[in-house]
Amino acid sequence: MLTRLKERFQLWISYEAKLAHSVGLTPNQVSAIGIVCALLSALLYWNSQFHQLILIAATIFLLASGFFDALDGAIARIYRETTTFGSFLDSMLDRYADAVVFCGIILGGLSHPLWGFAALTGSLLVSYARARAEAAGVKMEAVGFAERAERIIILAVASLLNVVWQEALGWGIIILAVLTNLTVLQRVVYFRKSQKEGS
Repeated sequence: MLTRLKERFQLWISYEAKLAHSVGLTPNQVSAIGIVCALLSALLYWNSQFHQLILIAATIFLLASGFFDALDGAIARIYRETTTFGSFLDSMLDRYADAVVFCGIILGGLSHPLWGFAALTGSLLVSYARARAEAAGVKMEAVGFAERAERIIILAVASLLNVVWQEALGWGIIILAVLTNLTVLQRVVYFRKSQKEGS
């Protein structure tokens, strides 16, 4: 089921990548649009206490950020515009996007600060663990429960539920705090096992 959904998404994003490329957008430009969407999402989360519609807008920009994150990679792959700097920049901007969104949620009083900090730390370490492992030659894609796409989906669903149940996003952050740090543990175990098998 998940494999089929992933295949459909890859097919859909390839169409969007061709459209974006046809209007002259480069992977780095798309990455820049993505981080702007994340910043807008964070600002809206921060100010969402003023009106529930602001929370919906924050969710839309959060999803847009995730969309552009997938789109930049698709353009780079399809048109062979992948560069070492582009990959580095994309990874850095993704971490900034994660950080500002969580900060917006915490500053907006939508989650307990400690749980928000735990979710933020776990999210950054999920990506760091993958980067360090792959630098050592160990592939980490699909290892663990909470990669970036899953984190965005959980946040988006919790945010929308928060419109009718005001504790939903707080619980969503708790779920993310648990899942992200569990994913880090999974990756540590997987890396250790790979190292033993390779020795």
